[in-house]
Amino acid sequence: MPNFSLPDEVFLRAAEQFPTPFHLYDEQGIRNRARALNKAFSWCGDFREYFAVKALPNPAVLRILKEEGCGLDCSSATELTLAEACGFSGEEIILSANAMPPEEFSQARALGAYVNLDDISDIETLRTHGGIPECICLRYNPGGQFSIGNMIMGNPGEAKYGFTLSQLKEGLSVLKELGIKAFGLHAFLSSNTRDEGYYPALAETLMSLGKELAAEKGLRFAFADLSGGIGIPYRPEDPEPDVAAIGEGVRRVYEKLFPQGGVGIKTELGRWMTGPVGWLVTRVVHEKKIYRDYIGTDASAVNLMRPAMYGAYHHITVCGKRDLPADHVYDITGSLCENNDKFAIERKLPEIRIGDLLVIHDTGAHGWAMGYNYNGRTRSAEILYTREGGYRMIRRAETAADYFATLDIDPAGEKLTGRK
Repeated sequence: MPNFSLPDEVFLRAAEQFPTPFHLYDEQGIRNRARALNKAFSWCGDFREYFAVKALPNPAVLRILKEEGCGLDCSSATELTLAEACGFSGEEIILSANAMPPEEFSQARALGAYVNLDDISDIETLRTHGGIPECICLRYNPGGQFSIGNMIMGNPGEAKYGFTLSQLKEGLSVLKELGIKAFGLHAFLSSNTRDEGYYPALAETLMSLGKELAAEKGLRFAFADLSGGIGIPYRPEDPEPDVAAIGEGVRRVYEKLFPQGGVGIKTELGRWMTGPVGWLVTRVVHEKKIYRDYIGTDASAVNLMRPAMYGAYHHITVCGKRDLPADHVYDITGSLCENNDKFAIERKLPEIRIGDLLVIHDTGAHGWAMGYNYNGRTRSAEILYTREGGYRMIRRAETAADYFATLDIDPAGEKLTGRK
Protein backbone atom coordinates (compact mmCIF):
# COMPACT_ATOMS: atom_id res chain seq x y z
CA MET A 1 0.00 0.00 0.00
CA PRO A 2 1.12 3.64 -0.22
CA ASN A 3 4.03 4.39 2.06
CA PHE A 4 2.89 5.52 5.49
CA SER A 5 6.42 5.24 6.86
CA LEU A 6 6.36 8.87 7.98
CA PRO A 7 3.80 10.23 10.46
CA ASP A 8 1.73 13.31 9.70
CA GLU A 9 3.85 15.29 12.14
CA VAL A 10 6.79 15.14 9.70
CA PHE A 11 4.75 16.86 6.99
CA LEU A 12 3.16 19.36 9.36
CA ARG A 13 6.56 20.41 10.71
CA ALA A 14 7.93 20.74 7.18
CA ALA A 15 5.00 22.95 6.17
CA GLU A 16 5.78 25.23 9.11
CA GLN A 17 9.28 25.79 7.71
CA PHE A 18 8.71 25.85 3.95
CA PRO A 19 5.93 27.35 1.80
CA THR A 20 3.70 24.81 0.11
CA PRO A 21 3.66 23.15 -2.30
CA PHE A 22 6.86 21.13 -2.09
CA HIS A 23 8.07 17.60 -2.66
CA LEU A 24 9.53 15.94 0.41
CA TYR A 25 11.90 12.95 0.25
CA ASP A 26 12.89 10.61 3.05
CA GLU A 27 16.67 10.13 3.09
CA GLN A 28 16.62 7.00 5.24
CA GLY A 29 13.89 5.53 3.07
CA ILE A 30 16.04 6.04 -0.04
CA ARG A 31 19.00 4.38 1.65
CA ASN A 32 16.88 1.48 2.86
CA ARG A 33 15.60 0.73 -0.64
CA ALA A 34 19.09 0.87 -2.16
CA ARG A 35 20.34 -1.51 0.53
CA ALA A 36 17.44 -3.91 0.02
CA LEU A 37 18.14 -4.07 -3.72
CA ASN A 38 21.87 -4.56 -3.24
CA LYS A 39 21.18 -7.33 -0.75
CA ALA A 40 18.73 -9.04 -3.12
CA PHE A 41 21.46 -9.28 -5.77
CA SER A 42 24.45 -9.73 -3.47
CA TRP A 43 24.92 -13.27 -4.81
CA CYS A 44 26.16 -11.73 -8.08
CA GLY A 45 29.75 -10.57 -7.78
CA ASP A 46 29.27 -8.05 -10.60
CA PHE A 47 25.97 -6.33 -9.80
CA ARG A 48 25.22 -2.63 -9.84
CA GLU A 49 22.06 -0.55 -9.78
CA TYR A 50 22.18 2.40 -12.20
CA PHE A 51 19.54 4.78 -10.88
CA ALA A 52 17.46 6.32 -13.68
CA VAL A 53 18.31 10.01 -13.30
CA LYS A 54 15.16 11.03 -15.18
CA ALA A 55 13.09 9.81 -12.22
CA LEU A 56 14.54 12.25 -9.68
CA PRO A 57 17.33 14.48 -11.04
CA ASN A 58 18.45 16.10 -7.79
CA PRO A 59 22.15 16.17 -6.83
CA ALA A 60 21.46 15.58 -3.14
CA VAL A 61 19.56 12.38 -3.92
CA LEU A 62 22.12 11.22 -6.49
CA ARG A 63 24.95 11.66 -3.98
CA ILE A 64 23.02 9.61 -1.41
CA LEU A 65 22.68 6.83 -3.96
CA LYS A 66 26.38 7.04 -4.81
CA GLU A 67 27.16 6.50 -1.12
CA GLU A 68 24.99 3.37 -1.30
CA GLY A 69 27.01 1.98 -4.22
CA CYS A 70 24.71 2.90 -7.09
CA GLY A 71 25.60 4.20 -10.52
CA LEU A 72 23.49 6.38 -12.82
CA ASP A 73 21.50 5.74 -15.99
CA CYS A 74 21.62 8.95 -18.06
CA SER A 75 19.61 9.88 -21.14
CA SER A 76 20.91 13.33 -22.11
CA ALA A 77 23.90 15.66 -22.04
CA THR A 78 22.39 17.47 -19.06
CA GLU A 79 22.06 14.24 -17.09
CA LEU A 80 25.65 13.31 -17.98
CA THR A 81 26.79 16.72 -16.73
CA LEU A 82 24.80 16.22 -13.54
CA ALA A 83 26.37 12.78 -13.05
CA GLU A 84 29.88 14.19 -13.43
CA ALA A 85 29.13 17.06 -11.05
CA CYS A 86 27.99 14.53 -8.43
CA GLY A 87 31.25 12.59 -8.65
CA PHE A 88 30.20 9.74 -10.92
CA SER A 89 32.62 8.64 -13.64
CA GLY A 90 33.62 5.75 -15.85
CA GLU A 91 31.60 2.58 -15.49
CA GLU A 92 29.45 4.18 -12.78
CA ILE A 93 27.50 5.75 -15.67
CA ILE A 94 25.43 4.26 -18.49
CA LEU A 95 24.26 6.45 -21.37
CA SER A 96 21.01 5.11 -22.80
CA ALA A 97 20.91 6.31 -26.40
CA ASN A 98 17.55 7.27 -27.88
CA ALA A 99 17.63 9.38 -31.06
CA MET A 100 20.15 11.64 -29.32
CA PRO A 101 22.47 14.30 -30.72
CA PRO A 102 25.86 12.87 -31.76
CA GLU A 103 27.80 15.09 -29.37
CA GLU A 104 26.19 13.31 -26.43
CA PHE A 105 28.01 10.13 -27.46
CA SER A 106 31.26 12.10 -27.37
CA GLN A 107 30.47 13.38 -23.89
CA ALA A 108 29.71 9.88 -22.60
CA ARG A 109 32.91 8.46 -24.07
CA ALA A 110 34.94 11.29 -22.55
CA LEU A 111 33.54 10.28 -19.15
CA GLY A 112 34.37 6.62 -19.79
CA ALA A 113 30.71 5.68 -19.44
CA TYR A 114 29.08 2.57 -20.77
CA VAL A 115 27.11 3.31 -23.94
CA ASN A 116 23.84 1.50 -24.55
CA LEU A 117 23.05 1.72 -28.26
CA ASP A 118 19.39 1.92 -29.27
CA ASP A 119 19.64 1.51 -33.04
CA ILE A 120 21.97 -0.04 -35.61
CA SER A 121 22.61 3.42 -37.09
CA ASP A 122 24.07 4.48 -33.71
CA ILE A 123 27.17 2.38 -34.42
CA GLU A 124 28.50 4.73 -37.09
CA THR A 125 27.50 7.78 -35.05
CA LEU A 126 29.43 6.49 -32.06
CA ARG A 127 32.43 5.56 -34.24
CA THR A 128 32.73 9.16 -35.40
CA HIS A 129 31.77 10.75 -32.07
CA GLY A 130 33.92 9.37 -29.28
CA GLY A 131 34.92 6.04 -30.80
CA ILE A 132 33.95 2.42 -30.21
CA PRO A 133 34.87 1.03 -26.75
CA GLU A 134 35.96 -2.55 -26.09
CA CYS A 135 32.70 -3.29 -24.25
CA ILE A 136 29.39 -1.96 -25.46
CA CYS A 137 25.72 -2.52 -24.69
CA LEU A 138 22.89 -3.00 -27.19
CA ARG A 139 19.20 -2.59 -26.54
CA TYR A 140 17.08 -5.51 -27.70
CA ASN A 141 13.47 -5.32 -28.87
CA PRO A 142 11.98 -8.80 -29.45
CA GLY A 143 8.81 -7.37 -31.02
CA GLY A 144 5.32 -8.69 -30.44
CA GLN A 145 4.12 -9.01 -26.88
CA PHE A 146 6.16 -9.95 -23.84
CA SER A 147 4.27 -12.31 -21.57
CA ILE A 148 4.70 -14.59 -18.59
CA GLY A 149 2.41 -17.58 -18.99
CA ASN A 150 -0.92 -16.15 -20.09
CA MET A 151 -0.23 -12.68 -18.70
CA ILE A 152 0.85 -10.00 -21.16
CA MET A 153 3.47 -7.82 -19.48
CA GLY A 154 4.20 -5.38 -22.28
CA ASN A 155 4.05 -4.68 -26.01
CA PRO A 156 7.63 -4.17 -27.23
CA GLY A 157 6.46 -4.42 -30.83
CA GLU A 158 4.78 -1.03 -30.35
CA ALA A 159 7.83 0.57 -28.69
CA LYS A 160 10.26 2.86 -30.49
CA TYR A 161 13.28 1.36 -28.72
CA GLY A 162 15.89 -1.23 -29.55
CA PHE A 163 17.42 -3.54 -32.17
CA THR A 164 15.58 -6.41 -33.80
CA LEU A 165 17.27 -9.80 -33.52
CA SER A 166 18.62 -9.63 -37.06
CA GLN A 167 19.95 -6.13 -36.39
CA LEU A 168 21.65 -7.36 -33.21
CA LYS A 169 23.50 -10.02 -35.16
CA GLU A 170 24.49 -7.61 -37.91
CA GLY A 171 25.45 -4.93 -35.42
CA LEU A 172 27.68 -7.23 -33.39
CA SER A 173 29.48 -8.31 -36.55
CA VAL A 174 30.15 -4.68 -37.45
CA LEU A 175 31.20 -3.84 -33.90
CA LYS A 176 33.58 -6.79 -33.77
CA GLU A 177 35.30 -5.51 -36.90
CA LEU A 178 35.56 -2.13 -35.14
CA GLY A 179 37.32 -3.71 -32.18
CA ILE A 180 34.85 -4.61 -29.45
CA LYS A 181 35.75 -7.58 -27.25
CA ALA A 182 32.61 -7.86 -25.15
CA PHE A 183 28.98 -6.77 -25.14
CA GLY A 184 25.99 -6.42 -22.86
CA LEU A 185 22.30 -6.75 -23.68
CA HIS A 186 19.57 -4.46 -22.39
CA ALA A 187 15.79 -4.58 -22.66
CA PHE A 188 12.86 -2.75 -21.13
CA LEU A 189 9.75 -4.77 -21.90
CA SER A 190 7.28 -3.84 -19.16
CA SER A 191 6.57 -0.73 -17.12
CA ASN A 192 5.49 -0.49 -13.49
CA THR A 193 4.84 -4.21 -13.08
CA ARG A 194 4.49 -5.70 -9.63
CA ASP A 195 4.71 -9.26 -10.94
CA GLU A 196 7.74 -10.82 -9.27
CA GLY A 197 8.25 -13.06 -12.29
CA TYR A 198 9.06 -10.18 -14.65
CA TYR A 199 12.75 -9.75 -13.91
CA PRO A 200 13.49 -13.51 -13.90
CA ALA A 201 11.67 -13.92 -17.25
CA LEU A 202 13.51 -10.95 -18.72
CA ALA A 203 16.83 -12.25 -17.35
CA GLU A 204 16.23 -15.60 -19.06
CA THR A 205 15.48 -13.86 -22.36
CA LEU A 206 18.59 -11.68 -22.26
CA MET A 207 20.99 -14.23 -20.81
CA SER A 208 19.95 -17.00 -23.20
CA LEU A 209 20.31 -14.65 -26.14
CA GLY A 210 23.60 -13.26 -24.86
CA LYS A 211 25.04 -16.72 -24.47
CA GLU A 212 23.95 -17.67 -27.99
CA LEU A 213 25.30 -14.49 -29.61
CA ALA A 214 28.61 -14.71 -27.75
CA ALA A 215 29.20 -18.21 -29.13
CA GLU A 216 28.10 -17.24 -32.64
CA LYS A 217 30.18 -14.05 -32.84
CA GLY A 218 33.22 -15.08 -30.83
CA LEU A 219 32.70 -12.29 -28.29
CA ARG A 220 32.36 -12.26 -24.51
CA PHE A 221 28.90 -11.73 -23.07
CA ALA A 222 29.70 -9.25 -20.29
CA PHE A 223 26.36 -8.42 -18.66
CA ALA A 224 22.58 -8.43 -18.79
CA ASP A 225 21.00 -5.04 -18.13
CA LEU A 226 17.49 -5.67 -16.81
CA SER A 227 16.69 -1.95 -16.95
CA GLY A 228 13.68 -0.79 -14.90
CA GLY A 229 10.06 -1.86 -14.89
CA ILE A 230 9.58 -3.04 -11.31
CA GLY A 231 6.55 -1.19 -10.03
CA ILE A 232 5.30 0.19 -6.74
CA PRO A 233 1.90 -0.07 -5.03
CA TYR A 234 0.17 3.24 -5.75
CA ARG A 235 -3.21 2.03 -4.48
CA PRO A 236 -3.87 0.95 -0.87
CA GLU A 237 -4.98 -2.51 -2.00
CA ASP A 238 -1.87 -3.13 -4.11
CA PRO A 239 0.85 -5.42 -2.71
CA GLU A 240 4.52 -4.38 -2.63
CA PRO A 241 6.71 -6.57 -4.87
CA ASP A 242 9.25 -8.54 -2.83
CA VAL A 243 12.65 -7.49 -4.18
CA ALA A 244 14.36 -10.35 -2.32
CA ALA A 245 12.12 -12.85 -4.12
CA ILE A 246 12.84 -11.10 -7.43
CA GLY A 247 16.57 -11.35 -6.82
CA GLU A 248 16.25 -15.02 -5.94
CA GLY A 249 14.30 -15.67 -9.13
CA VAL A 250 17.02 -14.04 -11.22
CA ARG A 251 19.67 -16.07 -9.33
CA ARG A 252 18.03 -19.35 -10.33
CA VAL A 253 18.02 -18.32 -14.00
CA TYR A 254 21.61 -17.11 -13.79
CA GLU A 255 22.96 -20.29 -12.21
CA LYS A 256 21.13 -22.43 -14.76
CA LEU A 257 22.67 -20.57 -17.71
CA PHE A 258 26.02 -19.54 -16.21
CA PRO A 259 26.91 -22.01 -13.44
CA GLN A 260 30.50 -20.78 -13.49
CA GLY A 261 29.46 -17.13 -13.17
CA GLY A 262 31.42 -14.47 -14.99
CA VAL A 263 28.44 -12.44 -16.28
CA GLY A 264 27.38 -9.18 -14.65
CA ILE A 265 23.90 -7.91 -13.89
CA LYS A 266 22.78 -4.30 -14.04
CA THR A 267 19.47 -2.71 -13.15
CA GLU A 268 18.20 0.78 -13.94
CA LEU A 269 15.39 1.29 -11.48
CA GLY A 270 13.90 4.71 -10.89
CA ARG A 271 10.33 4.39 -9.73
CA TRP A 272 11.04 1.48 -7.37
CA MET A 273 14.07 3.17 -5.83
CA THR A 274 12.58 6.54 -4.88
CA GLY A 275 8.89 6.61 -5.80
CA PRO A 276 7.46 5.44 -2.45
CA VAL A 277 9.74 7.69 -0.38
CA GLY A 278 8.59 10.99 -1.88
CA TRP A 279 5.43 13.00 -1.25
CA LEU A 280 3.88 16.19 -2.66
CA VAL A 281 2.72 18.38 0.20
CA THR A 282 0.08 20.96 -0.69
CA ARG A 283 -2.32 23.32 1.07
CA VAL A 284 -6.09 23.56 0.44
CA VAL A 285 -6.84 27.09 -0.76
CA HIS A 286 -10.29 26.86 -2.32
CA GLU A 287 -13.55 24.92 -2.31
CA LYS A 288 -16.14 25.01 -5.05
CA LYS A 289 -19.54 23.31 -4.95
CA ILE A 290 -21.30 22.90 -8.28
CA TYR A 291 -22.14 19.55 -9.87
CA ARG A 292 -19.31 18.10 -7.83
CA ASP A 293 -17.44 19.22 -4.75
CA TYR A 294 -14.05 20.57 -5.84
CA ILE A 295 -11.12 21.10 -3.50
CA GLY A 296 -8.53 23.49 -4.92
CA THR A 297 -4.90 23.23 -3.81
CA ASP A 298 -1.83 25.43 -4.21
CA ALA A 299 -0.25 22.63 -6.28
CA SER A 300 -1.18 21.69 -9.83
CA ALA A 301 -0.14 19.41 -12.67
CA VAL A 302 2.96 21.62 -12.88
CA ASN A 303 4.08 19.89 -9.67
CA LEU A 304 2.76 16.40 -10.46
CA MET A 305 1.78 15.66 -14.05
CA ARG A 306 1.07 11.92 -13.83
CA PRO A 307 -2.64 12.11 -12.89
CA ALA A 308 -3.37 14.63 -15.65
CA MET A 309 -1.20 12.93 -18.26
CA TYR A 310 -1.96 9.25 -17.59
CA GLY A 311 -4.98 9.28 -15.31
CA ALA A 312 -2.56 7.80 -12.77
CA TYR A 313 -3.74 7.11 -9.23
CA HIS A 314 -1.87 8.71 -6.33
CA HIS A 315 -3.13 8.13 -2.83
CA ILE A 316 -4.06 11.27 -0.87
CA THR A 317 -4.30 11.77 2.86
CA VAL A 318 -5.37 14.78 4.91
CA CYS A 319 -2.84 15.57 7.62
CA GLY A 320 -4.31 14.96 11.05
CA LYS A 321 -7.33 13.13 9.63
CA ARG A 322 -5.93 9.74 8.61
CA ASP A 323 -8.14 7.93 11.09
CA LEU A 324 -11.36 9.79 10.32
CA PRO A 325 -14.01 8.19 8.10
CA ALA A 326 -13.72 8.86 4.37
CA ASP A 327 -17.32 10.01 4.10
CA HIS A 328 -16.97 12.91 1.65
CA VAL A 329 -16.40 12.73 -2.12
CA TYR A 330 -14.15 15.28 -3.79
CA ASP A 331 -12.30 16.13 -6.95
CA ILE A 332 -8.87 17.43 -5.86
CA THR A 333 -7.69 20.05 -8.35
CA GLY A 334 -5.02 22.55 -9.23
CA SER A 335 -5.40 25.98 -10.78
CA LEU A 336 -4.37 25.35 -14.39
CA CYS A 337 -6.71 26.24 -17.25
CA GLU A 338 -7.06 22.57 -18.14
CA ASN A 339 -9.91 20.36 -16.96
CA ASN A 340 -7.54 17.40 -16.48
CA ASP A 341 -5.61 19.33 -13.81
CA LYS A 342 -6.89 17.00 -11.11
CA PHE A 343 -5.01 14.89 -8.58
CA ALA A 344 -8.10 12.82 -7.79
CA ILE A 345 -11.58 12.39 -9.23
CA GLU A 346 -14.53 11.50 -7.02
CA ARG A 347 -12.18 10.40 -4.27
CA LYS A 348 -13.60 9.43 -0.86
CA LEU A 349 -11.80 11.40 1.85
CA PRO A 350 -12.48 12.82 5.30
CA GLU A 351 -14.10 16.24 5.35
CA ILE A 352 -11.64 18.82 4.01
CA ARG A 353 -11.51 22.47 5.00
CA ILE A 354 -9.58 25.39 3.54
CA GLY A 355 -6.14 25.47 5.16
CA ASP A 356 -5.86 21.70 5.53
CA LEU A 357 -2.60 20.11 4.48
CA LEU A 358 -2.88 17.34 1.89
CA VAL A 359 -0.18 14.73 1.30
CA ILE A 360 -0.07 13.16 -2.16
CA HIS A 361 1.82 9.88 -1.91
CA ASP A 362 4.43 8.14 -4.07
CA THR A 363 5.74 11.20 -5.91
CA GLY A 364 9.43 10.45 -5.42
CA ALA A 365 9.87 9.36 -9.04
CA HIS A 366 8.58 11.13 -12.15
CA GLY A 367 7.00 13.78 -9.91
CA TRP A 368 9.01 17.00 -9.80
CA ALA A 369 11.03 15.76 -12.78
CA MET A 370 8.07 15.91 -15.18
CA GLY A 371 7.13 19.45 -14.16
CA TYR A 372 6.56 22.26 -16.61
CA ASN A 373 5.47 25.92 -16.66
CA TYR A 374 2.06 26.02 -18.27
CA ASN A 375 0.01 29.12 -17.36
CA GLY A 376 3.25 30.62 -16.06
CA ARG A 377 3.07 28.41 -12.97
CA THR A 378 6.47 27.72 -11.46
CA ARG A 379 7.83 24.47 -10.10
CA SER A 380 8.09 23.83 -6.38
CA ALA A 381 10.93 23.34 -3.95
CA GLU A 382 12.28 19.92 -2.99
CA ILE A 383 12.92 19.14 0.68
CA LEU A 384 15.01 16.33 2.12
CA TYR A 385 13.87 14.85 5.41
CA THR A 386 17.26 13.83 6.74
CA ARG A 387 18.06 10.65 8.60
CA GLU A 388 18.84 12.84 11.63
CA GLY A 389 15.23 14.03 11.64
CA GLY A 390 15.83 17.51 10.24
CA TYR A 391 14.92 19.20 6.98
CA ARG A 392 17.10 20.49 4.17
CA MET A 393 15.99 22.36 1.08
CA ILE A 394 17.73 20.61 -1.83
CA ARG A 395 16.08 22.66 -4.57
CA ARG A 396 14.52 26.06 -4.14
CA ALA A 397 11.17 26.88 -5.70
CA GLU A 398 11.24 28.60 -9.07
CA THR A 399 10.42 32.29 -9.20
CA ALA A 400 9.00 34.56 -11.87
CA ALA A 401 12.58 35.65 -12.58
CA ASP A 402 13.45 32.06 -13.50
CA TYR A 403 10.46 31.92 -15.82
CA PHE A 404 11.47 35.14 -17.57
CA ALA A 405 15.21 34.38 -17.64
CA THR A 406 15.18 32.89 -21.14
CA LEU A 407 13.46 36.00 -22.50
CA ASP A 408 16.56 38.15 -22.12
CA ILE A 409 16.76 38.33 -25.93
CA ASP A 410 13.77 40.68 -25.73
CA PRO A 411 15.02 44.31 -25.76
CA ALA A 412 12.29 45.11 -23.25
CA GLY A 413 13.20 42.14 -21.12
CA GLU A 414 14.44 44.36 -18.30
CA LYS A 415 10.82 45.23 -17.61
CA LEU A 416 10.18 41.56 -16.82
CA THR A 417 13.39 40.62 -15.09
CA GLY A 418 14.35 43.87 -13.41
CA ARG A 419 17.76 43.86 -15.11
CA LYS A 420 19.33 47.13 -16.25
